[in-house]
Amino acid sequence: MPRDAATMILVRSDGPQPRILMGQRASGHDFMPNKYVFPGGRMDPCDLLIPPLDQLNPTCQSLLNQKSKTSPTGLVLSAIRETFEETGLVIGENVAHPVDTSSIEDESWKAYLGHSVRPSLKNIQFIGRAITPPYRAKRFDARFFLARSEVVLAHLKRPADSHELLDLQWFTFEQIADLDLPSITRFTIQEAHKRITTPEIPHAPFFTYWEENKNHLERLSSSQNPCDSH
Repeated sequence: MPRDAATMILVRSDGPQPRILMGQRASGHDFMPNKYVFPGGRMDPCDLLIPPLDQLNPTCQSLLNQKSKTSPTGLVLSAIRETFEETGLVIGENVAHPVDTSSIEDESWKAYLGHSVRPSLKNIQFIGRAITPPYRAKRFDARFFLARSEVVLAHLKRPADSHELLDLQWFTFEQIADLDLPSITRFTIQEAHKRITTPEIPHAPFFTYWEENKNHLERLSSSQNPCDSH
């Protein structure tokens, strides 16, 4: 069975062109070595235990629940944790008093909460879902989230390379075109580009998966407002 996973696409809009944070997976990885990707990884049980400061947009929650039994909150919290582990960047809001971490066993969440922040979900968009093909040795059911760095980051600082991601940089879309990317990453960048450059247009999240040896692409729809931040 594919493992639940989550990925965060952070966007900077403080320059002449929007830029996306990406890093290169180390050559020793057995899954997509040397490829440039967004921060992210598999969901852990600890991600279900962290209380966020606020909740996802109700439409985002509804879309994440379609054809899935996995907690939407847990998924976006896993993307926040993975981003912190792989880049050192803290997605959340500062709080007046230090968070009590005595009951938290996960070291990553302890370190995150030690910055006197709480995870905030209200400004995070859900843009798509992809299930790894069945012929892959490792399979993931990945959800892709999009957020504007100037809105969601608790602290403005440079991303730091980790054992997971190297050469972390804010890349323009023109620069990204020359990177060595997995096919699903390239497709997701196109989806992100549409949302960033035409925010006034509703964009339904994608869902791509394999069935009967064929790749399928669907659009998740909702009768409510689109899952976009304002």
